[in-house]
Amino acid sequence: MEVIVPDQIIMGLILNAGDAKQHIYQALSYAKEGKFAESDKEVELADNALLEAHNMQTEFLAQEASGTKTEISALFVHSQDHLMTSITEVNLIKEIIDLRKELKQ
Repeated sequence: MEVIVPDQIIMGLILNAGDAKQHIYQALSYAKEGKFAESDKEVELADNALLEAHNMQTEFLAQEASGTKTEISALFVHSQDHLMTSITEVNLIKEIIDLRKELKQ
């Protein structure tokens, strides 16, 4: 298992969470225009970005569980908060998109 340093995790979480937000808001914009195929592609990109962040987080937790200790900084906590809010936004916007699809039928 490759040891990931906290700075790599912090930046990876922030970048991937930010990418997920960008894609999900673009998906919502497309859905507002009735462009559901384009919206679905952006939703998939948002999901992929969240998956990448989740994988980094899981690898970090696995390292900690196996005995590799690191100091947790305020920036690390911020990155976790950023990830959690991104997950929430993605989930809520997916529901909004689904509602827009239902209304168009």
